[in-house]
Amino acid sequence: MNHGDEQSYTDYGDTGQTRTRLPENDPYGGAPRRPHRSSSRSLVTVVGVVVLLIAAIAFANKNNNTHTDDTATTKGSRPQTSTTAPTGTHPVGTRTAGIPSGFPRTEQGAQSAAANYASVLGSDGMFNASRRHEIVQTIADPSTVSRLQAGFDADYSASFLRKVGLDDNGTAPKGSTFVNRTVPVGTKTTALSERAATVEVWCNGLFGLADDASTNPVTSNWFTVTMKLSWDSGDWKVRETTQRTGPTPVAGDNPVSGAGDISRAVQEFGGFTYAR
Repeated sequence: MNHGDEQSYTDYGDTGQTRTRLPENDPYGGAPRRPHRSSSRSLVTVVGVVVLLIAAIAFANKNNNTHTDDTATTKGSRPQTSTTAPTGTHPVGTRTAGIPSGFPRTEQGAQSAAANYASVLGSDGMFNASRRHEIVQTIADPSTVSRLQAGFDADYSASFLRKVGLDDNGTAPKGSTFVNRTVPVGTKTTALSERAATVEVWCNGLFGLADDASTNPVTSNWFTVTMKLSWDSGDWKVRETTQRTGPTPVAGDNPVSGAGDISRAVQEFGGFTYAR
């Protein structure tokens, strides 16, 4: 509305309609104004204007995105990075026993290491003794390897494996697919020094047996892993790891998928590593 028109509005009671009352005569002596009517011609004109505006904005954005001369842009005019946006540098390029390694001695390097270690410690490989020992010996601080390995061996005992429906080697019954994946959502450093770091990793996890007859169907849960890391031989290593429940968001309204869909998804969609 143009405030200069001095239009008045009168409600039609409970009908939900509004009548616009226009001045009877043009203040400049012209013919009386008529109520605006929609027409195909005016609609085409509006659409045309909108299209031109969109095209102009796209062109302006294109020019801004392709501009690479930093000296021509003042610092104050640059957009600020959102605190909720994904951040990080390029992933590390080396692996040890299939696990990313060689993280930089920085806060972000410690966070990347913690995210990767949370993922591998929350993988199905931990249910197989030989792979579990390989994982622990790769990521653990040399001074804590024996303690961590003994603790994990106790956690993944034969009785526990049977309880979740696996054999002594961590293998699912024929016709079933075992699912154990940990998906890091974010990381937070709570302590950092030259040779040590404490990092919390917020995770979503999938766990269970994809089988129509399974008494342990695949479920999703949320938890936070706290890792105490130390700097040793050019990389971050795990000294201690603990876990607590949550933060847990409200579940959505998605329908639950059948065991067959889950099984196919796990077999067809590979997991990720999380080096930044």
